[in-house]
This record gives sequence, C-alpha cells and structure tokens, in this order.
Amino acid sequence: MEFFIIISKLILLGYLSLWFIHGTLPDPNIPWIIFSLLLYLSINIVLYIVKRQRIKKVVLFISLVQILFSYYKVQPFFILLLPLNLCEFSPFNQEKRFMMLILVFLPLIWLQDDLSFQYGLVAALSCLIYMMLLQFVTRLQRQEDRLDMMRKNLQKITKSLNENNEFISQSEYTFKLEERNRLAQVFHDKIGHSMTGALIQMEAAKRLVGSDQVKALELLQNAINISKLGIESIRMTLKNLKPPTEQMGINRVKFFIEEFSAKHSMDMPFVYKGNMERITPIQWKIIQENLTEALTNSLKYSEATTVSIAIHVLNTMIKVEVKDNGVGIKKVKKGIGLIGMEERTASINGKIIVDGTDGFSVTMLIPIQ
Repeated sequence: MEFFIIISKLILLGYLSLWFIHGTLPDPNIPWIIFSLLLYLSINIVLYIVKRQRIKKVVLFISLVQILFSYYKVQPFFILLLPLNLCEFSPFNQEKRFMMLILVFLPLIWLQDDLSFQYGLVAALSCLIYMMLLQFVTRLQRQEDRLDMMRKNLQKITKSLNENNEFISQSEYTFKLEERNRLAQVFHDKIGHSMTGALIQMEAAKRLVGSDQVKALELLQNAINISKLGIESIRMTLKNLKPPTEQMGINRVKFFIEEFSAKHSMDMPFVYKGNMERITPIQWKIIQENLTEALTNSLKYSEATTVSIAIHVLNTMIKVEVKDNGVGIKKVKKGIGLIGMEERTASINGKIIVDGTDGFSVTMLIPIQ
C-alpha cells in the first residue's frame, strides 16, 4: 500500500515541479519553492523509513504543517499536496470515512477559483486512490486470515491423521497378538489334545504288544484315527486362515488403483466381471505388473485425466483392458515398457493388443489354464 501512495506523491511533486518550472514566478520565490519541495520530500522519506505508528503520526502531522506553511508563505499551489496526506493521516474506516471526506474537501471553501478546480480534482483522485488501496489491503488481509485458518485446519487434519495412523498401527499390533493367542488356543485345545490322546494310546499299545496283541493293535488303530483327526484339524485351521486367491488379487489391484489415483489426481474407474477364482496367482502377478506399466505410460505420455481399467473372466480367457482419454498415437512404437509387457504376458501364453487411435489402450488376453 505504501508503494502506491509514494508513487502518487511523486506524481504530484512532478506536476508541481513542472508547473513551477514553466510558471511565471518572481525570482525571489524560486529558492523557497525548491526548499519547500525538498523539505516535503525529506519529511515523507522519513515517514516511510520509521516503523513505529506513533512516530509516523508525528511525522505526518509535521508534513501537514509544512504544507500549510508553504501554502500561505511560499506558493498557494502547495495546497495540492494536502489531500493525500490528510487521507493518510487517518485510515478510511467506516466510522471516520465521512469525516475525512469533509476534512479533505473543506479547503475548497476559501480557495480561489483558479486553484479550487485543481484542488477538487486532486482531492477526489486522492480519496479514490486511498479507498481503493484500503479495500485492496482489507481483501488481502482477509485472504491472509483465510490462509492462516486453512493452515491451522491442515495442521489439525495432519495431527488427526497421525493419531489415526498410530491408532491403526496399534490396532494392527493388537489384532496380531489376539490372532496369535487364538491360534495358540486352537492348537492347544484341538490338535494338542488329539496328539496327547494318540500318544497315550501308543504308549498303552507298546506295553500290551507282548501279552495281548489284539488289544495292542486296537490301541494302535485308535492312535492312528486320533492322529488323522488331528491332521485334518490342522488342515482345516490353515484353510480357514488362508484367504481365497481371487480375493487377494482383486484387493491388491483395488488398493493399487486407489493409491495411484489419489497420488496423481486421476479419475480411474475399475470394473471386474466373471469368476475371479479362475485366475491363478501367477496370472494375478502378471496382470498387476502390466497394469503398473500401462498406468505409468499413461501418466508420462498421454496427458490423460481418466484411465479406465476392466478385468473380464470369460469362458476360455481373461481379458484385461487399460484405456485412457489422452492424446493417443497413430503409429505405436514399442519401447522397453511395451516389450516387457508382451514378454511377461507371453510367459503365460497370453498376448498384448495396443491401440492409439482413440486415446491409448492396452488389452491383455490371457488363456484360462
């Protein structure tokens, strides 16, 4: 704000200087005019050097006194410097705006006709400039306040996010402990008891093998049956713990797509149809690696805002399509990325189809084993 006020004062000083140079003033007045101009310039330089508001008010008051003195004793045209200094002396808030307008235009009552027009014009421009500057400063202050509020909110959100991450980490750790405790209890209650019973049966059969072979064989058969039940319990427990293959593959792909979309601010719709159980782990691995390469290429070269991903399990094959809305390319030149995708897909007897006519699309066709 001070910069624009300084520019306005310099324009006024330049105007007065040109008028004095080309005017018809008596020679004795010229030194006093130059002295008054330099004095006004010096006072206003001091005004913008000092930082304390009280000192600024004192310097502004001295500047007003010097302007009035120069008006009465040196040259009436010095009154043209008064409006901008009056505006600057007291801020244009709602309570003082009307009073300041009256004070700025008050000298028009006693000024001569040839000077009153110029003073009125300078006063109007000074008030307009100062009000515009104050409005600009007010808006700037509001924006800074809003920015500070956003920073505080961001800090709160970051703190809350960190607390949530800590809570999630603690929850994961607690869940692992609970799961370990549950598994230990399962093995102790089911498998431990079975193995203990089988061991007791085998110890009893060992003692009876010399005296009563029929009873010993019966006890051994009981031990075998108990052991089979224990092994079946182990198998069922592990089966229940292991998630389905298709669930692991879909979840990993979903998580990767969501993370990629959030990181790069891209719209990435994802659909899948068919029996995902028919996709083997090695096929899921190839699909995710090729998906990563295709999305990276879209991000680098296509200037796309939307990338759609679709996985369809058909009767005899798996179709995976990655299509963007980017610039595309008429003649596709296969680089290291596309060649790598073809080699990976060929390792499971599949193939890659690329098309750059409408955006850019990569289609994987993988036979179902």
